[in-house]
Amino acid sequence: MKFGTATNKSRAAGFTLAEVLAALLFLAIVIPAAIEAMHVASLAGDVAARKGAAARVADRILNESIVQTNWGGGGQSGTFSEAGSDFRWTLTTSQWPQDTMQLLTAEVKFSAQGKDYSVKLSTLASTQSQTQTPGQTMNRP
Repeated sequence: MKFGTATNKSRAAGFTLAEVLAALLFLAIVIPAAIEAMHVASLAGDVAARKGAAARVADRILNESIVQTNWGGGGQSGTFSEAGSDFRWTLTTSQWPQDTMQLLTAEVKFSAQGKDYSVKLSTLASTQSQTQTPGQTMNRP
């Protein structure tokens, strides 16, 4: 019995055509799925970052409107730029059904990778604080 002959070495040295084709088929399935997963992860990260910025813009709009008491004149809108992104905002007012207070809602719209998204923040504001003039004090029960 001869070990290490040329015939035995050539049989153990490579892959068969079926094995190579099976590996290529596996890669043809896995690579597009991996690329799509990376695209979805990238979109999710981009949307999350911009939603955070949009929430900060909405918070700023609500706070400034309450401090300046300029929310009673109807809906307001504008554009705000932060970190190279434009955010379109609208401020709306509606009557709060359980009380005499007003419901202020700031909606901020933005685009991320070609799709439109929005963030809404709401708060309650007293109508007494809006009609108050400087120097007056509010009566609290």
